Amino acid sequence: MKINGKVVRINIEGGAYGIIDDSGRKFLPLNMPNQLKKDGANVTCKVRPADVETTMMWGEPVYIDSFETLS
Repeated sequence: MKINGKVVRINIEGGAYGIIDDSGRKFLPLNMPNQLKKDGANVTCKVRPADVETTMMWGEPVYIDSFETLS
């Protein structure tokens, strides 16, 4: 699945980064690359669902397969 959205810093349980897509859907990448860990960055990512449960209680867990940052 391809998503376009904005990176957000999540201040829960020590902190993490997520992506909120253009429709407001929340994604929690389990393999967030360091290049994307910039609060407010606009990104396009190809993701696949992660069949796991997390303690974050925020967004849908996904794995990022590819990405690009947008200006």
